[in-house]
Amino acid sequence: MRNAWRVAAFDIAAPLAAIAALIYIGIALAWPLWWVSLCSVLCLLIVEGVIVNVVSARRDAVTVGTDDDGPGLRLGVVAVATAAVAAAVLVGYLKWTVPDRTLRNDSADVVGIASSVAEASATFTPQNPTASIDRAAALMAPDRAEAFKNEFTAVARDLTSRKVSAQASTVSAGVEAIGPGAASVAVILHATQNSPGKPSDTAVLALRVTLAKSDGRWLVEDVSPIHSR
Repeated sequence: MRNAWRVAAFDIAAPLAAIAALIYIGIALAWPLWWVSLCSVLCLLIVEGVIVNVVSARRDAVTVGTDDDGPGLRLGVVAVATAAVAAAVLVGYLKWTVPDRTLRNDSADVVGIASSVAEASATFTPQNPTASIDRAAALMAPDRAEAFKNEFTAVARDLTSRKVSAQASTVSAGVEAIGPGAASVAVILHATQNSPGKPSDTAVLALRVTLAKSDGRWLVEDVSPIHSR
């Protein structure tokens, strides 16, 4: 029974684990040409070692796993298999886990920023006409923030003179497209406008917010209406 376990662990499981790890690395790397060559050579060496082990078992009735005089060889087999598995885990983490986590974090960031800017661009109070504009501008790229303030200055003056107030809240927001340095988010708003002596006017607004990543921070580049076709 002792020898059976040693054969299973050292002569069968260890080579299979090493080959599986090499193949997994290839899948994670999308099989670049250099890895195809290297993986082929390493797998061939492992298979040759297994063949030699089988021949030794038939001839001498002893294998790497059952040879009491070769503990160093068993240690080497385990070390190689462990190194291959550890490399596979590391490559998989760097190639799949980290990018997926970054994408999830970036998606959440751009949706939150886009919603805040969209709401601020459709919110106005006569008591503090520039408050919402300043909030939106703080989340924009510097050149776009200045243009945004200039665009809304005339609107703010007109609304202030008529004592109009507006309030917007996000109904839904979703990422249309996203990459490492750019993103586009669609935002649906429910907006309410109040004017003295008039009933409240409600509307649903659809805005597209484009963002760019600068120095690790997402900033709004543009806010534009989504026109239905």
